[in-house]
Amino acid sequence: MPQPKAKIAVIGGTGLYDIEGLTDIRQVDLDTPFGKPSDAITTGKLAGVGVAFLPRHGRGHRILPTEVPSRANIYALKSLGVERIIAVNTVGSFKEDVRPGDLLIPDQLIDRTRLRQNTFFGDGIVAHIPFADPFCSELGSTLYQAGQEVKATVHKGGTYVVMEGPAFSTRAESRLYRSWGADVIGMTALPEAKLAREAEICYAIIAGVTDYDSWHEDSEPLEIHQIMAILQRNASTIKEIIKRSITRIPGKRDCECATALQTAIVTDPKLMSLAQRKKLELLIGKYIGKA
Repeated sequence: MPQPKAKIAVIGGTGLYDIEGLTDIRQVDLDTPFGKPSDAITTGKLAGVGVAFLPRHGRGHRILPTEVPSRANIYALKSLGVERIIAVNTVGSFKEDVRPGDLLIPDQLIDRTRLRQNTFFGDGIVAHIPFADPFCSELGSTLYQAGQEVKATVHKGGTYVVMEGPAFSTRAESRLYRSWGADVIGMTALPEAKLAREAEICYAIIAGVTDYDSWHEDSEPLEIHQIMAILQRNASTIKEIIKRSITRIPGKRDCECATALQTAIVTDPKLMSLAQRKKLELLIGKYIGKA
């Protein structure tokens, strides 16, 4: 049976393990040159639009942020024809006015991870993607507008610090990141955003704020059950934002995400190994030809 196709994918984070309202549902169990994704991918129609859903941490939340097979996840979605990814992330806030229960659509990243595979390239093929603006502004604007329509407290723009985890920040770390002017902190926006750009997929985040991290002197850091309670309250709002956004995303892409590899590949194709060319053909084939 041929694989189903989906132009839009949702990567669910902590507290968002499924998405209601899908019709024509299929479970797709894929393998990739980078291993298996976090879980089977659910495909179907949402408001008449083809959608793929992947739980980042696996169903039952069994995968640490550091252990998420992000290369396999993004490659698998690319193989289904995905052109846009809406990712849902859980974050702590560094700003008084970005409160627990709020949503934020970030536009910048600071990478504080250390242990993650953050590129498809290497082993004889070099590519340097533009990443000055790590999120798709067009997709982010669509999410923000939908958030306003559903009366969510949603903030447009902000810098997301990505930490390694799984422990939360020390107070000293939290105060340092706040002094940098960062807005929120989480564990899962990277390497997803980089890999999505390498795969020429538009990528934007709905970040659900659960706490003030550990810098806030007037509040104690929340325990995990308190964080989960806030997540559950936000889940229905986030799902409604996703549903509204999907119906108004245009078919044609005019953003730089769609051609990110056009001038990024610097290795002479004649010097690439056949094995590596085949491994990356899904990503680079349109620029260097089939292996």
